[in-house]
Amino acid sequence: MGFGLSSDQYILRIIQKYSHDSSHIYAVQRAKDELDPIVKDWAGRYLISTSISGSFAKGTSITLGSDFDLFISLSPDTPGTLRDIYKTLYNKLNAKGYSVKRQNVSLGVTVSGLNVDVIPAKKQPGYTYDHSIYLSKKDSWTQTNVEQHINLVKDSGRLNEVRITKIWSKLHRLDFPSFYLELAVIEALKRSPTDQLASNFLKVLEYLSTTFQNQRFVDPANSNNIISDLLTESEKKMIAGKAREGYVAKSWSEVVW
Repeated sequence: MGFGLSSDQYILRIIQKYSHDSSHIYAVQRAKDELDPIVKDWAGRYLISTSISGSFAKGTSITLGSDFDLFISLSPDTPGTLRDIYKTLYNKLNAKGYSVKRQNVSLGVTVSGLNVDVIPAKKQPGYTYDHSIYLSKKDSWTQTNVEQHINLVKDSGRLNEVRITKIWSKLHRLDFPSFYLELAVIEALKRSPTDQLASNFLKVLEYLSTTFQNQRFVDPANSNNIISDLLTESEKKMIAGKAREGYVAKSWSEVVW
């Protein structure tokens, strides 16, 4: 595949195809406004704040993914285990009539037509934005800092490359956690220019098809939180296989459409 202007234009058209329009920000705010009173009623005096987080806050959201993350910051004094917090929030949302989907660190709900990932987290004591979150797949917990994650991705200079890689991942039905994908794209392009979109995307596919499987990714906010452990070896192998197919494809339309 060539890297000329037409290739860059094709990739940009695909990104635009799966981009939210200008009305989306208002829809996100309305959905947050609908959920906030429910969260406040559930958390009571232990609620510190709710904030729009995840891909929407980073500038990497696409229409194929969840519309936004609602991050719930709870006081360090919040009673109960993180598992209890996750479970009682599930029960609260369910009682309010939402169809709630249990996910690894979040609860998925549809609010006014938007897919929202609700993430309850307990703040660590002191002057920090570090939080503990529940990992339902492992029935365990981890400490992280979503604000640091947001800033890392926003400031990476790789937003379009992240977005096209997310589009590719969704179109090919890959299980690729968002932050893991973002870190992989940033790593793949750490020595690449910022003005060669198609060429950079091809480098990402090459990286995913080769080095990625054995690369260890660590949460920049917590060295004990190994991001690459979020996927099994077979799941990583599937990503690598699809990336290899994309890397050797004869046209971009076979890779993203």
